[in-house]
Amino acid sequence: MVKVFIYPSNSLILSDLIDRFGHEPLAVMREVGKKIRTAGLDSPPINITPEDPKIGLKYAAVEVPSGVRGRMALLGPLLEEAEAAVIVMEPDIGFGCMGCARTNELVNFLVRTKDIPILELDYPRTEENAKAFVHMIHDFLDGLGKGDE
Repeated sequence: MVKVFIYPSNSLILSDLIDRFGHEPLAVMREVGKKIRTAGLDSPPINITPEDPKIGLKYAAVEVPSGVRGRMALLGPLLEEAEAAVIVMEPDIGFGCMGCARTNELVNFLVRTKDIPILELDYPRTEENAKAFVHMIHDFLDGLGKGDE
């Protein structure tokens, strides 16, 4: 099983596909879920811990908007865990909108600087493209880890 970073990182569709094909999706929902289940936060996931800004500063300077640092506090550790990535370019808002152009640029840059297999796809706009999209993801995931056996 390979840990696969997904982009957009809140895409339930990508998360489900990666899970169904036998790998672990690295999605922001997992990180938000940890915050919701952690005792001590009054209104999760709105509240943050004192450690979150420090984590965000590891990936984005103090001059960067706080929203970028906040998002990177969640996404950065996922990127560090990633052994592969599936990136969908220009997705429809219902597919998993990331909501922050600067964070998107930073995340895409950081993914590409890692020495991991990356599958980059255009968002499918037709039924035929959607079928091919799923097949390409399946083929990519099926090939992961085969060199390690």
